[in-house]
Amino acid sequence: MSPGALAPHAALARLAMARLADYFVVVAFAHGKRGSGDGQGQILQRFPEKDWEDNPFPQGIELFCQPSGWQLFSERNPPTFFIAVLTDINSERHYCACFTFWEAVESSQLQNHLRNEEEEGEVAALIQPAQLFAPKSLVLVSRLDHAEVFRNCLGLVYTIFVDGLNTSLETVIGSLLTCTIPITGGAQRTISLGAGDRQVIQTPINDSLPISNCSVALLFRQLGITNVLCLFCAALTEHKILFLSSSYQRLTDACRALLALLFPLKYSFTYVPILPAQLLEVLTTPTPFIIGVSSIFQAETQELLDVIIADLDGGTVTVPECIHISLLPEPLLHQTREALSMVLDPELEIADLAFPPSPTISASSLKMQDKEIRAVFLRLFAQLLRGYRWCLHIIRIHPEPVIRFHKAAFLGQRGLVEDDFLPKVLEGMAFAGFVTERGPPYRDIDLFDELVANEAKRMQADEGSRARVLRHIKELAEHLYKNENPYPAVTMHKVQKPTEGCHLRLHQRPFPRLDEGTIQWIVDQATAKLQTAPPLVKAEKKCMVPSGPPLGAILDRNGIILANSARRLEVVRNCISYVFESKMLEAKKLLPAVLRAMKSRAARHCLTQELNLHVQQNRAVLDHQQFDFIVRMMNCCLQDCSASDEHGVAAALLPLVTAFCRKLSPGITQFAYSCVQEHLVWTNIQFWEAMFYSDVQNHIRALYLEGIEDEGENHAEKASEEGPPQEEKSALEIAAEQCRLWPTVSREKQQELIQKEESTVFSQAIHYANRMSYLLLPLDTSKNRLLRGSGLGDAESVSNSFITNSIAGSVADSYDTESGFEDAESSDVANYVVRFINRFVDKVCTESGVTNEHLKGLHVMIPDIVQMHIETLDAVQRESKRLPPIQKPKLLRPSLLMGEESVMEGLRVYLMPDGREEASGGAVGGPPLLPAEGAIFLTTYRVIFKGTPTDPLVGEQVVVRSFPIASLTKEEKITVQAQADQFITEGCAQLQLRSCTFQLLRIAFDEEVASESAETFRKHLNKLRYPQQASDTFAFTVGHLSKAALQPKVKEKNPSLRTISRNLVKNAKRTIGRQYVTRKKYTPPPWEARGNQQHFLEDNEDEISVSEDVDRSTLTPSTTIRPSDKMTMSHLVERACCRDYQRLGLGTLSNSLTRSKNEPFRISTVNRMYAICRSYPGLLIVPQSIQDNAIQRISRCYRQNRFPVVCWRNSRTKAVLLRSGGLHGKGVAGLFKSQNAPATGPSQADSTSLEQEKYLQAVINSMPHYADSGGRNTLSGFTSAHMSSAGKWGSIRASGRMSSYALNMEVGSRLAGKELLSTQANGSPSEASFLRQHRASLYIIGDKSQLRGVKPDPLQHWEVVPIEVFDARQVKTSFKKLMKACVPGSPSAEPGQTYLRSLEESEWLIQIHKILQISVLVVELLDTGSSVLVSLEDGWDITTQVVSLVQLLSDPYYRTMEGFRLLVEKEWLSFGHRFSHRGAQTLASQSSGFTPIFLQFLDCVHQIHLQFPMEFEFSQYYLKFLSYHSVSSRFRTFLLDSDYERLELGLLYEEKGERKGPQLFRSIWDYLDRLNKKTPAFFNYMYAPEDGEVLRPYSNVSNLKVWDYYTQETLSEGPSYDWELVQSQTDPVEEAAQPDTSAPQSRRKIVWPCYDNRSRTEPDAISRLLEELQNLEMELGQVPERWKDLWDKAKASQRSEVPADPSGRVAAGSLLMASSLSHQRRSFGVYLQESGRGSSTINLSLDSDSSSASTPSSGKQGGRRSTSTLYSQFQTAESENRSYEGTLYKKGAFMKPWKPRWFVLDKTKHQLRYYDSRLDLECKGVIDLAEVESITPGTPTMGAPKMVEEKAFFDVKTTKRVYYFCAQDVQLAQQWIDRIQSCLSDA
Repeated sequence: MSPGALAPHAALARLAMARLADYFVVVAFAHGKRGSGDGQGQILQRFPEKDWEDNPFPQGIELFCQPSGWQLFSERNPPTFFIAVLTDINSERHYCACFTFWEAVESSQLQNHLRNEEEEGEVAALIQPAQLFAPKSLVLVSRLDHAEVFRNCLGLVYTIFVDGLNTSLETVIGSLLTCTIPITGGAQRTISLGAGDRQVIQTPINDSLPISNCSVALLFRQLGITNVLCLFCAALTEHKILFLSSSYQRLTDACRALLALLFPLKYSFTYVPILPAQLLEVLTTPTPFIIGVSSIFQAETQELLDVIIADLDGGTVTVPECIHISLLPEPLLHQTREALSMVLDPELEIADLAFPPSPTISASSLKMQDKEIRAVFLRLFAQLLRGYRWCLHIIRIHPEPVIRFHKAAFLGQRGLVEDDFLPKVLEGMAFAGFVTERGPPYRDIDLFDELVANEAKRMQADEGSRARVLRHIKELAEHLYKNENPYPAVTMHKVQKPTEGCHLRLHQRPFPRLDEGTIQWIVDQATAKLQTAPPLVKAEKKCMVPSGPPLGAILDRNGIILANSARRLEVVRNCISYVFESKMLEAKKLLPAVLRAMKSRAARHCLTQELNLHVQQNRAVLDHQQFDFIVRMMNCCLQDCSASDEHGVAAALLPLVTAFCRKLSPGITQFAYSCVQEHLVWTNIQFWEAMFYSDVQNHIRALYLEGIEDEGENHAEKASEEGPPQEEKSALEIAAEQCRLWPTVSREKQQELIQKEESTVFSQAIHYANRMSYLLLPLDTSKNRLLRGSGLGDAESVSNSFITNSIAGSVADSYDTESGFEDAESSDVANYVVRFINRFVDKVCTESGVTNEHLKGLHVMIPDIVQMHIETLDAVQRESKRLPPIQKPKLLRPSLLMGEESVMEGLRVYLMPDGREEASGGAVGGPPLLPAEGAIFLTTYRVIFKGTPTDPLVGEQVVVRSFPIASLTKEEKITVQAQADQFITEGCAQLQLRSCTFQLLRIAFDEEVASESAETFRKHLNKLRYPQQASDTFAFTVGHLSKAALQPKVKEKNPSLRTISRNLVKNAKRTIGRQYVTRKKYTPPPWEARGNQQHFLEDNEDEISVSEDVDRSTLTPSTTIRPSDKMTMSHLVERACCRDYQRLGLGTLSNSLTRSKNEPFRISTVNRMYAICRSYPGLLIVPQSIQDNAIQRISRCYRQNRFPVVCWRNSRTKAVLLRSGGLHGKGVAGLFKSQNAPATGPSQADSTSLEQEKYLQAVINSMPHYADSGGRNTLSGFTSAHMSSAGKWGSIRASGRMSSYALNMEVGSRLAGKELLSTQANGSPSEASFLRQHRASLYIIGDKSQLRGVKPDPLQHWEVVPIEVFDARQVKTSFKKLMKACVPGSPSAEPGQTYLRSLEESEWLIQIHKILQISVLVVELLDTGSSVLVSLEDGWDITTQVVSLVQLLSDPYYRTMEGFRLLVEKEWLSFGHRFSHRGAQTLASQSSGFTPIFLQFLDCVHQIHLQFPMEFEFSQYYLKFLSYHSVSSRFRTFLLDSDYERLELGLLYEEKGERKGPQLFRSIWDYLDRLNKKTPAFFNYMYAPEDGEVLRPYSNVSNLKVWDYYTQETLSEGPSYDWELVQSQTDPVEEAAQPDTSAPQSRRKIVWPCYDNRSRTEPDAISRLLEELQNLEMELGQVPERWKDLWDKAKASQRSEVPADPSGRVAAGSLLMASSLSHQRRSFGVYLQESGRGSSTINLSLDSDSSSASTPSSGKQGGRRSTSTLYSQFQTAESENRSYEGTLYKKGAFMKPWKPRWFVLDKTKHQLRYYDSRLDLECKGVIDLAEVESITPGTPTMGAPKMVEEKAFFDVKTTKRVYYFCAQDVQLAQQWIDRIQSCLSDA
């Protein structure tokens, strides 16, 4: 029921009596409008005819008597009775009891009716109708709901009429209308209508409880528990509900039952239990409703999309798809279901018992069950709303109490802010009515109030026990039952009933017309009597409403608050007291813990309480540092508050932010509020309302407390003497007391109180206008914070819907057009804030009854307040800028490579955490290393961040993240929410830099960094990232930038070579026309240029449009080389290709290139000038029989002129692997279509395709078995071993049949066809399908799209295998997605799942699967003796990947380090993979984006390496190293797109003759060679190859692993691929960490997965042994042996030991080298931890001397400890025999600086040891005195210590090298020389 419905009850309360019935109406059938067919209702008579004053006659009764329409029936139905409910305009409900019976229609009436019909033309002939019956209804209209009484009364009227009793109907109806009964109070009243009848009416004891009879129980019977709960929740959350039934009475009962369940809330929307047919369109109303409709109209309800339909007859509830019903929160939902099932189905519990109790539990009677169900729901509401009175704010007491409910606080205390259900209920109309009705503190109370106040604790305790819950339900049910039936022993009713079957009597007179006069007279008599009688006054039972226990008290007993919170709160308290005691260092240590603790609610409250203690007289002045600390804590505290502030933290901080301040200068004070404005809560108008109301409540309470205290001071004194003081009264208690006294107070006093309250509210409104302007106006008013996107954008996404309408609306206003062009920027902000405050003031003042004058005054005042505040803020901002900056940690400088130079000095930034959570202390645990504070540096080579974590717990650590500039793929500006971090100040630039080495720098510049600097940084970065040309990259410019003087020298090093390559390029440049220009005619070169060209034969042919036009005049059929090119040739021969061709026996370049005819292939020099194909190498392998001039024509058929050339030959089957670009359209046609066409003339296409055909035939002829019966399948070479293990290889499945030619045997269709359906689980087809009788000699693997429409010819010996491949664009997008998956920019919602999902969406592994699949296919074909030509795309991306992988899988040589290098140099570098273009290395290729074709190849190698760990000489780390440096631009190896371009820059041969010492290795291979000699990091200890093993890896995605290169990082030192940098960082930290040796040392080391370099902190077993050996050698003063020699010795000795083992078992260690493993797949071998860089522990100083003075690096503690046990006899000696010690400067090896070291002369061991410092326990190097040859005076060299005399230098020369020393002065130097000399002479 709506709140309005209470009004009549209030009026009746004074009367205490009410009419039983207001009106009696007779309604009959009348014929409808002409042609309507149906009839309509017509009121024949109504009594009384005049409306009652207090209750007008309701309209539309005639519709409700026959809800499904007025119709004539052919037979008499028995009388029916139901009650319809009408709601009038004042929301009052009228109960219309309708009693309907049927009367025969008079024939005259019927004739008229039919005649009307006939005129309409509807009845063909006049038929004498049978007897028809029309309905007639007797209706009682009442405001009381006494269904049974009405049934009896109307039944009596009908009985008198039917049975013709001798009682006047008028008298009975008159008595009925004048009968009055008490409304409430549990009275019993007997009434009689004067027909010898008697009825007893019982009124409920308390009319606020609904009356339900059995309706609730019936509803559950019809629909079941779940359905009714669903409807209950739907009604509470304001959905539309429609009941269907064929019974009207049931519809009324169901609707009544639903309302009864909603008690104590009242339903305030449309409520129509029976909706008449004519009003069905009401169902489309947009507002919620509860409506019942007869099931005749079920079809009409079908198209309602947003209505929940409950079919009472069928027992179903249908919820449309578009509707989501929020259900009760758990555990309430479960408890309610359980309780309902106990009530409705008590036998359920004992259904499974073996011996059920004999008197089985039966359900209670229907009436009792009804009350029990209601009791369950009453308890539910008591639990749902418990403690609600503690969230009421009383803002006015007089003249009427005004009460508001604090929703956010209520939800916060319940912990249900995120809940779906309760917030919706609290937002609803029903709850608003509940607050209005039950909010007042002084009123009648009912069962619900008692339940909430007194039973909360009991319900909490009962929760676990079903029996106790049931007992409580039964008790409540008793109350409810008693309320409805106060007198159980009711005297029997006596009401006459009509005789059985009377309605069927044939001759029945119609219902008589009643005499109006008689009835009116009876009514008037009764009214007059009532007016003279004294009014009955109902005793008022008002009292103070009890509040019950506060929510906190109930929850605390559950121990919800965390156990460890006490410790946290202690930390918070300590930190704050340190701040106020100015112990800043202590406070600083605790601050991070405090900020972390702020996640817990208790700590936030504790903070506000503690801060409160330090405020005196509303003010606390702090110094700058204290102020910063307090502001940071406040910000952190607010950061975790939602906009609705459900825990009241922002509310508690509000008074504090205006109390804490600091003096900026005389007269200017800055308050804390100017630093905590960045939180959504301040823009939430609901928050301000709740705050305002709570403050008003406190002031009003104080207002009345003062009065009480004045009167009662004496009492208080006495009381305090006698007993404990009374508890303070709450505002509601005071209000209740005031309400009770109100009627007794004089009129003047009443006015005075009203006025006092109003001015209290008004003064608070002024106060709040000020407060809001404080928090809404930003310190810098030129920036409008509130209008900033993030502020409001986020506001909308916050789960609370509160904020949207208030703020969003105002933002829209603030952009209105009226504002025009205002000059001051700040006016925007001011307008916005004024508007916001005005809206607030309007709302709260109208609600709390502030007078209009006051309200107008406020509106005038607000703009002034805002303007004044803006002026104050301007001064504050001006002053705050002058503050000295806070002390920040000093910037750490990164170490740079030799030749790497700084471009921009460090800019102070914060490194923000990204989506990888290890570093931010996420799921993995460990302290948060990010965010870190430090600086970003830009060098010529890298972008480097170096700094320390902001969390002081890990503040000692250093965080480094860096990547080469050349690998930058994306640079973008980002915005991080202000809450994301308290360090970032508003408006600072923030960048996100992403690199293809899988690094991400999310940086926020510190406020001290000017925005210009940040921009400069971006510009420099972009300039360095995309240089003009390749020669400007780091690999070329290294060391040249600042040392311009050195350049000429460098250039002249090897003039002859340089000039040769330059001349060669000049020639080539002339000869080649323009590249990539289509249809460009050849222009003859100018005369000067022609001079040095020979004149060649001209071909008079038209040009074919190809993408690279070639000047054909330079091509020559002769193979002679001019003398000037001899030099070039010898260098070409030395290239990788040539070395490999000779190894494979594919041809030699001996005796001035004369061919040995028996060789099937030859090395052709046709491309030595790069004239045929720019992207091919100078020397190519072609069939012996093909002339060079033919090659030129063939090349035109292929893209980029990349014609087929041989790149590898199978030594066993002699099958060859060829590669080429894809075919041009014309070439394809020529090759396959025109060969049989009659040649009309020597057309261009024809001759070319014939050449091409000849070429392929020559390849086929070169194969030895081709002679055997034309390509018969010889399987002699295909060993059984390859067949033995099924599934050793993956399959390629093309997605369509290429042709269906007769034999259906060619590979293409086999691959696509049926035979492949028998593939095995891992994606490998059964091998037999390839070993067919018919097998082509040459397979051409081409792109399906190119080969469309090609008809193969069965006569030819080659066959085309069309496959679908992805293009470079797909690789590019896939890689982007892979990067985002592995290094997400921001944390995702559900970590594990999202990573895997985005990994899958990237399709990277699918592409790797495809490449491996094609490669394995090719390997298989080559291994069975067929040659293969891979001819995909332009022949430089996927072709290169496939060809390289095929060679790697087929030939074990390429799995060695040397072989792999050769493979990459040959297939990738010489054959022109476009590294610069694909890596977007220059400005020109910037637009093409980064496409990692080479990385994808390395990933494939990594997958094969994982599956065959014993087949590769190099480690996984080697592959990562290559991946990193292939994009880093540190080496020149992977720059430029082809040999031709390298030649152009003079790179190709320069490396040969030049000394590379000072010139940081230009080639990555030289660098790797040097490193490999010093460290086993690149070596795979498990390398034990099988001879000639062909690898066939599994390629299914399930067999592939994500490469850890993509996911791992080392924050301690940055990427580990620049060895010199890593080495320079290792030692110092570890020494500092080493404790005193006297104490027992702990062996525990903490290794963080994302911080430490795991392979170095925890090296694998072998690396560690090698390292220990080296340490021992150094201790013993021996020259360390190279690790490789050691390893080879160990292997050799182990091989010799194995057979000697008597038991025949293989020793455990020998597993590594055991090549005796079976031929079975060996991927299940041993997995040692990948050696990574772990072996960095072996001397890695990159200088060439490997003397005993080398520096063993990190991870030694373990090594030292084990040596100390082995060599314990030296341990004491080492500490005692220090004959002489002191500091000397020592010059390091070549290019190393002078460093002070602590030297110890040891006579016993006869050695000179040195340490880093005096305290250092770890020896850094040893000079064996036995090797010393002489000691001579030295001279100072570059970098020597200044201020030292020359005589203090001396040199010690040993057999191996010279050591340079320098003492601090001459005397010391002399002393050292003497001591060493004496030692030598002693020896």
